[in-house]
Amino acid sequence: MKLNNKRTFLVGLAFLSICAFWQMYDNVVPMILTNTFHLNETYSGFIMAVDNVLALFLLPLFGSLSDKADTKIGKRMPFILFGTGCAIILMNILPILDNSYYAKASVFKVVSFIVVLGLLLIAMGTYRSPAVALMPDVTPKPLRSKANAIINLMGAVGGMIYLAIAAVLYPKAKTRNVPHVDYQILFIVVAAIMFIAVALLFLFVKEPKLVEENRKLEERHPEWNLAEDDGSGREILPDDVKRSLGFLLASIALWFIGYNAVTTWFTTYVSVVMGEGLGGASTCLLVATAGAIVSYIPIGNIASKIGRKKTIMGGIILLASMFFLGFVLTSIFTSINAIMYVSFALVGLAWAAINVNSLPMVVEMCKGSDIGKFTGYYYTASMSAQIVTPALAGTLMRLISYKVLFIYASVFVLLSFVTMTQVKHGDQKVEGKKGLAAYEDMDD
Repeated sequence: MKLNNKRTFLVGLAFLSICAFWQMYDNVVPMILTNTFHLNETYSGFIMAVDNVLALFLLPLFGSLSDKADTKIGKRMPFILFGTGCAIILMNILPILDNSYYAKASVFKVVSFIVVLGLLLIAMGTYRSPAVALMPDVTPKPLRSKANAIINLMGAVGGMIYLAIAAVLYPKAKTRNVPHVDYQILFIVVAAIMFIAVALLFLFVKEPKLVEENRKLEERHPEWNLAEDDGSGREILPDDVKRSLGFLLASIALWFIGYNAVTTWFTTYVSVVMGEGLGGASTCLLVATAGAIVSYIPIGNIASKIGRKKTIMGGIILLASMFFLGFVLTSIFTSINAIMYVSFALVGLAWAAINVNSLPMVVEMCKGSDIGKFTGYYYTASMSAQIVTPALAGTLMRLISYKVLFIYASVFVLLSFVTMTQVKHGDQKVEGKKGLAAYEDMDD
């Protein structure tokens, strides 16, 4: 059984567009809220958590709706096209309102910004679960860690493209001591990236044909299915599998509490603690993204040899260690340096180990017709965590010290290690081959 590299890269274009958007959103929107609208960390943290509140309901809903959809272009593709189109239009209104408010402040402009932001988040919520569910739809269960490595690689490329563009367009020299920064060109560029990526996906990925091929393959391998027939023709999860799923979702929530706190607040953090602007923070995050990019494919291969669970737990230990090191380094140094770049590269490696294997473990526990719903479960866990963490971390930073950020992140990531010890299912281990033979299954 071989993984079709080319097809998986094309499927990953949807995730590339999503990650480019969210990287920009997490980096730029907090700065607009604090610098233009002059909101404190708690209020801006609550606003940053709105996307997660919406996602808590929208992602399971649209994941399930896409499971039931039946169109000529597939189950997932209509949601991907509609959501991306709406998002491209709405996102470019935000910097217009930002610039207008700075020129002449008014309550109407504040309300308009919040309304457009809400509509944008709804648009993104309509297609994230369908876009992510497309990979397991067209990939056999034993190959999903390797496939998810490629999908995450594509997502990282999307984030890396944004970070590189941000670093070039907004260097420290251009933003330092500037009363207002115009982000319009940045939003336009990211919108163009999203449009091109999804257009290529639509043109080259024929969803109905690929889904049918994978369905027939899985029918020939009933041993891949952990669900059981309840006697009425419906498939249900055994109690022990439900228990594993619960602990796995708890683990996902915990490591996202830690990780998202850093991704949400890092730009503001280095601005306050080290005097670095958007360019400096973007360069640091770019190194982390590069670390993830070079790790995704090897991590997928490692998981096929030692198992998904062990790979995740190793990533948890490394991620918690690097976050604690971040606290130490920002306490010692007054500017970003080479040691910090190395630590952030290792953050990327650790997150790759976790991220590549967690979604495949979740969807491993479901039957093929429920992939969208179980993808929704995955995002319910991650988004529930992220509802809490921006406001909670922001409040602790304001009341105690900005330097509490990395300690906070380390503690929650370590707690996910404890819950992962109780996960007993979803770890479809595939014995790896040695030497050059290890790459045979990666051929087109």
